[in-house]
Parts: sequence; C-alpha cells; structure tokens
Amino acid sequence: MPRFRLRDLRDLFVVIVHPSDSDGRAMLEQMERIGCRTELVWPPKRRLPPNADVVFLGLFFDSRKDITNMIRRSEKPGPAIIGVVDYENPAMLEFVLEVGAIAVTSKPVRSFGILTNLVVGYSSMLRQFEAQERITRLEKKLLGKKVIAKAKAILINMHGFSEEDAYKLIREQAMYKRTTIEDMAQAIINANELLSGPSLS
Repeated sequence: MPRFRLRDLRDLFVVIVHPSDSDGRAMLEQMERIGCRTELVWPPKRRLPPNADVVFLGLFFDSRKDITNMIRRSEKPGPAIIGVVDYENPAMLEFVLEVGAIAVTSKPVRSFGILTNLVVGYSSMLRQFEAQERITRLEKKLLGKKVIAKAKAILINMHGFSEEDAYKLIREQAMYKRTTIEDMAQAIINANELLSGPSLS
C-alpha cells in the first residue's frame, strides 16, 4: 500500500457525522479549506456513505445505538474514525472504544487540530491495514508450508520418495497443471483422503 502524503489530502472523502451546528459547520468549513471531498450526515444513517476514507464522528449518548449500528453495518475495512467529544469521562471513553475511533478531537471545535487529526488518523489506519495484510500473507505462507509438508509425507509414505524427490514431483506437477505448488499439494491430499481414507497428519 503506498505511503500517504500531504498532497494526497485532496483525494480523501471525509464524512462528518454531526448536526449542522457551530461544531458541525466548523468541521465542514475546515475540510472545504483543505480541499477534501466532504459530506455532512445527520441524523445517523443505516450505513456510512460508501468509500469514505475518514469519518469525524460526533458521539452523542442519545443517538448511541444509531451511531454504533451505522458503524457496524458499514463496509469493511472501514474508514478512519475520529471521535468528536464534548467531555471526557469513563462512559465517553467506552463510547470512543465502541466505535473503534483511531483519534479524538474535542469540542468546541476549532480549526486548529483538525488537519492534524485528519492526517494522523488516516495515516494510522493505513499502517493498521498494512500490518493486517502482512499478517494475512504470513498466515497464508505458513498454511501453504503445512499443506506442502503434508503432501510430501503422503508421497514419501505411499511411494518411498525422498523428501527432495517428493517436493520435486509436486513442483513439476504444479508447473504442468499451471497451478501453484500449494494447490497441487492440496490436490494430492484430497486425492489421498478420497482413495484411502484419512491422510497422514
């Protein structure tokens, strides 16, 4: 995933979930000055507008259920959530955590700090995505190694191949079938289970 740069700010789609009061207008005006595409939403909808990159989310206890449901129903992976709060206490902190906010800004809203929250919040979200993608790739690689090891064990047990020859056969068959080594190994495991019952662990 490419690194976020300040010149990319104008490409962001920012949703402001907040009444159109002085705080809501202050956030909207600041986003317009920055040059972001912006949409003001209130009351909370069933879902966030699609393709939102950042959401400045007003946290109001009288709309808590609608707000949290809106966030939960929205597309995944979701946007960077920046909570907009008017006070700090355990209940509000719990609300912030409930919606998965990655940053928080306070009321009354001032133009100072909005840009910083926008940049830091979005950059943090990108780093989280990168970390999750890296974990997913590593998990897939580890699973692939286990599948190949299991297929090799089947070939060694059934045909007396050496480990090196078993791997070579799997690789050659994968090339011949124009598939991945992992998929070829899984096909060997599936065939073994079909023909001779439970395969080797």
